[in-house]
Amino acid sequence: MEINTRSHLHRTGPLLIAANHPNSFLDAVIVATLFKKPVYSLARGDVFRGGFVNRLLHSLNMLPVYRISEGAENLGHNYTTFESCKKIFQQGGIVLIFSEGRCINEWRLRPLKKGTARLALSAWEEGAPLEVLPLGINYSSFRKYGKKVILNFGNPIQRTDIDTPYSGGKAIQQFNETLERELKEQVYELHPQDLDQRKKLFEEPVSLLKRVLLFLPALAGLIIHAPFYFLVDGYIRGKSNDHYDSILVGLLFFGYPVLVLLLTLVVYWITGNLLALLLFVGIPATGMAYLHFRNLVN
Repeated sequence: MEINTRSHLHRTGPLLIAANHPNSFLDAVIVATLFKKPVYSLARGDVFRGGFVNRLLHSLNMLPVYRISEGAENLGHNYTTFESCKKIFQQGGIVLIFSEGRCINEWRLRPLKKGTARLALSAWEEGAPLEVLPLGINYSSFRKYGKKVILNFGNPIQRTDIDTPYSGGKAIQQFNETLERELKEQVYELHPQDLDQRKKLFEEPVSLLKRVLLFLPALAGLIIHAPFYFLVDGYIRGKSNDHYDSILVGLLFFGYPVLVLLLTLVVYWITGNLLALLLFVGIPATGMAYLHFRNLVN
């Protein structure tokens, strides 16, 4: 993980983080994990189905936004969500919005929707001292586990940067032009087949000694983890499109501790040696060794 301005992670609100959206819900998970204060994120409204799911997502600080493709009759719910966001701003909170409006696995900034502008302008019109923080989220890969992520923050946008009435269409255009300029400097634009440029941006030089020291632990990590990884990968590959990476991480996040616990208990049951319980730490260590080693040699 590389972050160009780590001081932003300690920010308080009212703050609206305006980000690109290359990798489904993994984008929101990364941002919410890194910021010291709770981050409320806006998510596609069609996943807020049923009472239990709706309550669960709200408990995870997620709020629904609807696109026209999800039914024109649902667009009115966006006003309710925006009002909730403005209440969060009034309490000094932080909201994350994906300004492109949808997720696509690609290395470029797509045209911005109007939602970010409307939310910010509405808050400013009501006198909120809101700042909009542009964020470019960049992944070294969308199909490989153990990737590198680079977060690039742009210059915050203030209410004084918009010199037209906040309620007009001209203000939305000026806001989006300002936000787009900032995001274009932070989002890497790469051709999918340009591997050399990706290596230049994401890879770091390493010593031969480090590769030698990691070789044996990495080999053990490969042997231990490969069956579980390929089982999960085979289950979701081809079914999830642009959500593949996020679903893979989610399944591994919840399934991996169970795997480690089972392997540890099996070895302890076979050997009867309490030292076998150290595998609960040792197995993940070999996995980390493999991920680091693979990144070194790729």
